[in-house]
Amino acid sequence: MAMVPRTNQKGLVRKAEILACTCLATGLSLSAQVLMPASGPGGPVRLFTSDAAILEAREVRKDIPCSVTPVKPVLGFDLKFHAGYDVSVPLKELAGSDNQLTMVFRVTPDQKPDEATYFSQRWNVPAIDADAGGSAVLSGIFDVGEGKYHVDWLMRDRSERICSNNWDADAALPPRDKQIALDIAPSAVQPAETELFKQEPAVHRESREDALNVKVMVNFAPQDSLSATLQPIDTNALLSILRSIAREPRIVKFSIVAFNMQEQRVIYRQEESAQIDFPALGEAIHSLNLGTVDLKRLSQKHGDAEFLAGFIAEEIKKEDKEQPDAVIIAGPKVTVDGGLPQESLKQMGDLKFPVFYMNYNLNPQVNPWRDAIGVAVKTLKGAEFTISRPRDVFFAWTEIIGRIVKSKIGRTSTASASAR
Repeated sequence: MAMVPRTNQKGLVRKAEILACTCLATGLSLSAQVLMPASGPGGPVRLFTSDAAILEAREVRKDIPCSVTPVKPVLGFDLKFHAGYDVSVPLKELAGSDNQLTMVFRVTPDQKPDEATYFSQRWNVPAIDADAGGSAVLSGIFDVGEGKYHVDWLMRDRSERICSNNWDADAALPPRDKQIALDIAPSAVQPAETELFKQEPAVHRESREDALNVKVMVNFAPQDSLSATLQPIDTNALLSILRSIAREPRIVKFSIVAFNMQEQRVIYRQEESAQIDFPALGEAIHSLNLGTVDLKRLSQKHGDAEFLAGFIAEEIKKEDKEQPDAVIIAGPKVTVDGGLPQESLKQMGDLKFPVFYMNYNLNPQVNPWRDAIGVAVKTLKGAEFTISRPRDVFFAWTEIIGRIVKSKIGRTSTASASAR
């Protein structure tokens, strides 16, 4: 392993950050991710001399027949741009045993040409017959902030055959979305996040009389109510909503209720806390067993409708230590047999705080009708927001927090006037 500094027309690299790449694949058995060694944050990157030469030359090679397709940066629900690549290799080219593929690539921001980020990944290849048909398709994913980037990429096997390519990537918000606050800095490059339920960094909360207390009810369920698993895209979207709420400095107290309509039960509860406990929430969600059917629930006609109406009414009218300034419900559309019973909701009368529904619906054109939770929120004179794209989370939450603040100011003013 040679100590090779990355150079360009401006000279020696001043800074290099080495990160592991999160990758997915089909058709091959994968090894664990490998972190590339470095002498330090400001030092040279340790690369094989041949790898460094190929990256610097930016040449396209196909010693291993391969097809490399760049994946354009796309904004995710986590408010980061996700970029990457797909590479396809005929299985017969990997025939034999004890082979290994090593990928090395770097991502260089145009605005910071001396601050490339290097990734590496090793893939263990199982024994493959010489006449094997089909291809192995490997994918790599990394996160970037707004900006333009250049990617230099190579893959080699144990015989030192090389597949290499390079391309440009542009991560940009459209003009109408420029006000969206991303969760990654411009020109930043990071490995794709694998820990969905990591704890949020501490937020400086505003200790003022008008500080807010909210209750959030989240239906952690898949878009497809018949699905036996909660898909990553569904989890990401719901967590994005929850993290947007958690990052609001004007909120000083959170009550969280996570539930699942398929199992008709509360799976996690956190009462009046200064910070949302995401790791604990993740453990609770991992306990979901959506592939099983409760025979008792099957025997209950309209059991889902009765559960939902009773659950919403109980949570909203619950005698908490301190009345919330708002109740926010989030989740995918919920369809119940026979419609939602209205009696328990109407008996609640006029609420002293607003109710909001952030309806996660990836395909609103396919299912544009109001769902059971939407009906309940309308009965409670609340407001509904459809979340179909990442931008919707930002703009919906901006509108909601504005309404919550306005509502509290109005109640406080009324209470002050009555006290005189």
